[in-house]
Amino acid sequence: MDCLTHSALSKSSIPATHHTHPCYIRNHPPSMPRSKRAKIVHLSKTQKKGKELTLRLYANIQECIPKYPYIYVFNVHNMRNTYLKDVRTQLSSDSRIFFGKTKAMAHALGHTPSTTSSPNLHLLTPHLRGSVGLLFTPRSPDTITSYFSAFRPADYARAGTVASRTFTLPSGVLYSRGGEIPEGEDVPVAHSVEPLLRKLGVPTKLVKGRVVLERDEGFGVCREGEVLGSGQSTLLKMFGVATAEFRVGVEAYYVRETGEVVVVGDGEGMGGGDGVDEVDEMDVGDGEDGSEEIEA
Repeated sequence: MDCLTHSALSKSSIPATHHTHPCYIRNHPPSMPRSKRAKIVHLSKTQKKGKELTLRLYANIQECIPKYPYIYVFNVHNMRNTYLKDVRTQLSSDSRIFFGKTKAMAHALGHTPSTTSSPNLHLLTPHLRGSVGLLFTPRSPDTITSYFSAFRPADYARAGTVASRTFTLPSGVLYSRGGEIPEGEDVPVAHSVEPLLRKLGVPTKLVKGRVVLERDEGFGVCREGEVLGSGQSTLLKMFGVATAEFRVGVEAYYVRETGEVVVVGDGEGMGGGDGVDEVDEMDVGDGEDGSEEIEA
């Protein structure tokens, strides 16, 4: 009896360890071992095809070189994928357009007479820099330059671009077009956007359910020649003021019949533009292989 009592007292006097404490066991119940077959599959994860697209771009350009009489290097200002696809659609009947990595396109054309497939084609390669693409077509230079000169759709400017005009919101009740059109043809701004206007720095208030600009001299959104910030570009878009213009110009072209490279340089988009949509690989031509578009 004495031995049992002493044994029981000895066990009860032993302090509980961290893993045997009742609170730890209650808060950390035993769990089943993780199954080796259980794997997390991310549905949003896509397989990268950078090298595959580059090789396809190279092969398609090599295939087009002997087929078309003219090869144009065109530049893009205020790049928008939507408008570039419009160009592709309008020229798809007899032309191919490639807009991808300049190094891959230059490698396909060739850097020296020994690496090019046509005489003097390597002289076109130095013009492949900046935001440029290749156009393979049977259409004459006059036709292409006239088409690009006429195709200039307007769009909203993005942050980081230079404002092409001055825009000021007039005082009083604000209308959806910010005074760009007569008030009789416009509608007042919805009261729900008033907090956003104040957040963007416009001194407004609600008066009888209408958004009113308190400043007598109006509110200057931007001035011509200054670099736009994100708030300014948002305000311009809110009031429907499109100050950006998508433009395409010809830098140079190659005539396969004579082996001549003619430098034009009439475009204004060399080297980028505002907020360029990054497109690593893009074949925007409709070829015999049925390829519509390649993007990475």
